[in-house]
Amino acid sequence: MVSIEEIKNEYQAVLNELSDPELISDWQKMEELSKKKAHLEKIIQKHEEIEEIRNKIAENKEIIKAQEDRELLSLAETELVQLQEKLKQTEKELEEIFTGESRKTSQISSVIVEIRAGAGGDEASLFAADLYRMYSRYAASQGWKINTLDSQPTELGGFKQITFELAGRGGDVFEKMQYEGGVHRVQRIPHTEKAGRVHTSTASVAVLPKPKATEFRINPNDLKIEISKSGGPGGQNVNKRMTAVRIVHLPSGLAVASQTERNLQQNKENAMAILSAKLKEMQEEQEMEKMGETRKAQIKRAQRADKIRTYNFPQDRVTDHRIKENFHDIESIMNGNLDPLLKAVSEKATSSSETK
Repeated sequence: MVSIEEIKNEYQAVLNELSDPELISDWQKMEELSKKKAHLEKIIQKHEEIEEIRNKIAENKEIIKAQEDRELLSLAETELVQLQEKLKQTEKELEEIFTGESRKTSQISSVIVEIRAGAGGDEASLFAADLYRMYSRYAASQGWKINTLDSQPTELGGFKQITFELAGRGGDVFEKMQYEGGVHRVQRIPHTEKAGRVHTSTASVAVLPKPKATEFRINPNDLKIEISKSGGPGGQNVNKRMTAVRIVHLPSGLAVASQTERNLQQNKENAMAILSAKLKEMQEEQEMEKMGETRKAQIKRAQRADKIRTYNFPQDRVTDHRIKENFHDIESIMNGNLDPLLKAVSEKATSSSETK
């Protein structure tokens, strides 16, 4: 097995290549280097985990040698056994990363979620932030990773728009999130409302499966890539370096951007992830348009413009309009307890497709 020093040297060499400004014109090479960088990072992180476990094992052995208290001795011995088992498992995981082995249950699936504030001004932006927090907490409860790809925050702590990736093992991310796309509506008394009136605001959510590099490729010659300084709310510069990336797909005119990272390369990767997902969606929509009228009608009912859910705070009720069901304990739902809603919608969608 290659030594960790060699891995770290190789990782640094990849970082140096990725920092080359000329690389921006060779997207295919940049994509290959980005994959290599991610692979090497996994190895380095796993090696650090192993070293940490080994240090804890050594500490426990020292405690056992010097310990006279039987109760503390027993605890140290129990922990030592657990650490040794954990070391074996982590070493096995490192070996699998090196050899490239993976089990079906360990396959990672990803979706890109885009939330945009709709009607309602500042309150709509705050609602968009609430939805982002809701999905973030749900992702944490599922053991998914969340990575913010782009955002346009407001001075009040909301978002005009935020795009993020959810990734998890076992392939269930898209399965659980696929029906969240549409218009979400909130009814509540805003913090800025002095007369106590209930306001209605909206935010739209789009859920796009993230394409794998092997199933969807973009011609680098079709891209126009612009680099600028990142900015914050109110136009304030939050980064004096040129790290914000905007990519235009010339054939379609589709433009995406990312400025959330302080690293230019990471913002490029984020922007390309968003672009790939949106182009794949456009391709699928074009293919669907060629189908019969019945299929077109089904597609139309699932468009993003459709209102799918209302969050009514005064009545402590969330209504899903597609299945005509109400759910209570809105605070719990906004804190990420989404399983009851997602399960109900999924079951309805499955039963509907089976009867057609």
